[in-house]
Amino acid sequence: MATKKMNNELFKEKVFNYDKKSEWEFQGDKPAVIDFYADWCSPCKMIAPILEQLSDDYKDKIDIYKVDTEQEQELSAVFGIRSIPTLVFAPMKGKPIIQAGAMDRRALVELIERIMKP
Repeated sequence: MATKKMNNELFKEKVFNYDKKSEWEFQGDKPAVIDFYADWCSPCKMIAPILEQLSDDYKDKIDIYKVDTEQEQELSAVFGIRSIPTLVFAPMKGKPIIQAGAMDRRALVELIERIMKP
């Protein structure tokens, strides 16, 4: 399993339809991590292989999506993305956790474990 590319329409379908609702309501069937990145970003390139590994480690438990901020400017604006990488950790219930900046594997695993708790 690999990380999945996400565009604005897929986001509205699988994560949160901000056109229809103003309050966050996660729509996925399992927790998700959304990586806002750009191809030219060095820290983004550093965490990409870690996210790929984690998508295998947590297959069938979480979804890991990648959003290219250059192509998906509207979606980036919805989250107020100002620096990249920015990761959005979306639990099944409750508000998402937004983390700006690159993280090591241990920190990523800690946040993933936190969003997987019921």
